[in-house]
Amino acid sequence: LPLPLRASPPRASATPPAAPTNTTPLAALIFDCDGVLADTERDAHRVAFNAAFKFKNLPHDWTPSLYGELLSTGGGKERMRRFFDTIAKSWPDNASTEDQQSAVLLELHKLKTRLFNEIIETGSVPLRPGVARLVDEALSAGVPLAVCSTSNEVAVENIVRLLLGDARRNAFRIFAGDVVARKKPAPDIYTLAAETMGLEPGKCAVIEDSEIGCKAAVAAGMRCLVTVSTYTKGERFEGAVQVVEDLERGEVSLESLFKYVE
Repeated sequence: LPLPLRASPPRASATPPAAPTNTTPLAALIFDCDGVLADTERDAHRVAFNAAFKFKNLPHDWTPSLYGELLSTGGGKERMRRFFDTIAKSWPDNASTEDQQSAVLLELHKLKTRLFNEIIETGSVPLRPGVARLVDEALSAGVPLAVCSTSNEVAVENIVRLLLGDARRNAFRIFAGDVVARKKPAPDIYTLAAETMGLEPGKCAVIEDSEIGCKAAVAAGMRCLVTVSTYTKGERFEGAVQVVEDLERGEVSLESLFKYVE
């Protein structure tokens, strides 16, 4: 007798399921990186800068307090330029001209970024409380996600991928590093995100941790919520819609952000 036919197993869809349609008042949820996704400044970025100086036999060591002062300058290369110009008041011997100084900054920053990524890959710097939950709420609601940071793009990519995972990272648009000429507190990186993603700035919620980041978001016409970090507890956050210790203790949910953009 012929064997009974068996039903073929269902085939997996060739395309992933469509993302939910965003029906919330938010046009997008945008995060800064350092100090917001993870508190990386003192024990990762600063350590990596010092390791780069040591590798290049430069007699510099940025203490936690000095690094806190330097953070008022956005961008790693810009931060080093300020240090050499105004604090050390001297440059490495091979940097007597403007072009040579720019080359030294670029080389040091590439080395520092590699060393920083090695620190992040150890898993020693965790996500800040509430970040993964808020990201997941946005994903479930179909709210577009982005990161806007003055840090190197490779470093930002590494933090998002390693700390949030590949699936979440794939949902983010990342704007970082030298994609704009003027860094925070200038609004340029947030303006670029709005233009690239086709967003109405006043409908975007931004999570920042610093005074210069808050200034940038507000100047771009966005609604900024601040989660204070190690170095920013004493700063002023003019224009922020809310200031909290962290997303968990501040009970910040996706729904709680709606009132700021309606």
